Amino acid sequence: MKSYKEQHQPASAFKNRSEYLEHELKIMKPRRYKLNLPGRDFRFEWEDLVPAFAGTIGIIAMYSSVMLAWAEGLTEAWDHITLGKAFAIEVSRVEMLIPALLFVILASGFFNPRANLAGNHGPMIPLIASIALAGAHPLALAILIGVFGLLLSYFKGGSRLVDLTSKGVAGGLLIFLGFTGAFSQIKTLQSWSMGLQSEIIEAGSLGYLGFIILVSTVILYSYLARIDKRWLAIPTCAILALVIALIGGSGFDLQFTTEMGLPNLNPFYWWGSTEEGWMLGLPNMQHFIASLPFAILAVSMWSPDFLGHRIFQEMNYPKGSEKVLMDVDDTMTMCSFRQMVGTAVGGGNITSSWGTYMIPAAIAKRPIPAGAILLGLLVMAIAIIGSPMDVAVWPPVTTTALLVGVFLPLVEAGIQMVKESAAAQAAGICIFMAMVTNPVLAWALAMFLDNNGLIGDRERPKTLSFVDKVIIPLGILFICLIAVFAVGMLKGTYGIDAFL
Repeated sequence: MKSYKEQHQPASAFKNRSEYLEHELKIMKPRRYKLNLPGRDFRFEWEDLVPAFAGTIGIIAMYSSVMLAWAEGLTEAWDHITLGKAFAIEVSRVEMLIPALLFVILASGFFNPRANLAGNHGPMIPLIASIALAGAHPLALAILIGVFGLLLSYFKGGSRLVDLTSKGVAGGLLIFLGFTGAFSQIKTLQSWSMGLQSEIIEAGSLGYLGFIILVSTVILYSYLARIDKRWLAIPTCAILALVIALIGGSGFDLQFTTEMGLPNLNPFYWWGSTEEGWMLGLPNMQHFIASLPFAILAVSMWSPDFLGHRIFQEMNYPKGSEKVLMDVDDTMTMCSFRQMVGTAVGGGNITSSWGTYMIPAAIAKRPIPAGAILLGLLVMAIAIIGSPMDVAVWPPVTTTALLVGVFLPLVEAGIQMVKESAAAQAAGICIFMAMVTNPVLAWALAMFLDNNGLIGDRERPKTLSFVDKVIIPLGILFICLIAVFAVGMLKGTYGIDAFL
């Protein structure tokens, strides 16, 4: 069998660029957990810049949003903790250096090009407030997610959780997370806009800026969806919001305070005491118990996320290119290790398959490795430069990126899942329980009720075994109940109020 290098032909040998790119996909033979080299196993093309740029902008906004959410949540949950923008930027830079080098450039770029990049778990962002209020610890959460992910990867259990969570339950969960997250971001943008008035009374009120940004974002997002360019939503809408905010006169609010250089890369600074870094110290047993239900939910939502990205590749790649499609189990393995290592060195990201990279890469008909290397280098460069991070955490940019990159797609995906009346019933019950309790417990309880025909499709239980109907759902529900009662999550309402 001829190698990739032997079968490669110059672009001039093909009628058009598309044929050349499709030929490249067909002849590639990625080496699993072996060294893949440029020229011998893959090539760099200008199309690789598309997913590299899109993924870079997306991940800066996502990482910054996650760290800001942790900072706000932990400050509210603990009396001795006060964290702010500077902390969020510094932790984001840590996440953008070590994990980018190890798990983007080396892992997905050189040693396993079939493992999609380990990025950000968008659906979990609106839950961070609940996670912090529940008394969870970022490092404990990371360890649990990593262990559960490795177990699922080894036993091929990810696909089983997908089968056990019906479209109705999954759709309801996505709709709840999407709407609550969107309301939170809209409130944040409006608060920022109204807050500008107190500093520029002489120039007049700028309270209208938030409304103009939101309307403009919706119009642009709708247009991109109409022309099938939704993968450009994060960079284009974020840039539009930035331009409108600056033209509108709020430039004084954008301050560049992050200096060029390396962030603190000493793990003991971040986790060694309660006076530095996260100010939490190392996790104890109570932290692990509080983190448990959220870790279960995070990993259970991996499989549909991964499968969705792979399907996107299948829709855009030609027949005969199966060897370059992302491997779900390998991606889960990489995400698990990246979750534990990235947080151990001081980070706080909740990881998943990198959608803002994979979707543009699939549309551009490019495989994983070359774009991954370019993206990793871009991310590391921005983390060292520092000043772009100040733009990324500025409210108009952050909220817009989250709205179009996470929350609106969540609502759309959830609505697509509940077209049938039975699915809509299951979704409604899941949403209601999430409002009354919290999304984790709502997912576990709705899955048990749905799998036993008490809600949703009455024919569904006939297709499931006793283990799938009773043992696994009850086991997950029992674990979630023990965890939420142990940390007192049900003393107050940590459903929709946690996000608003």
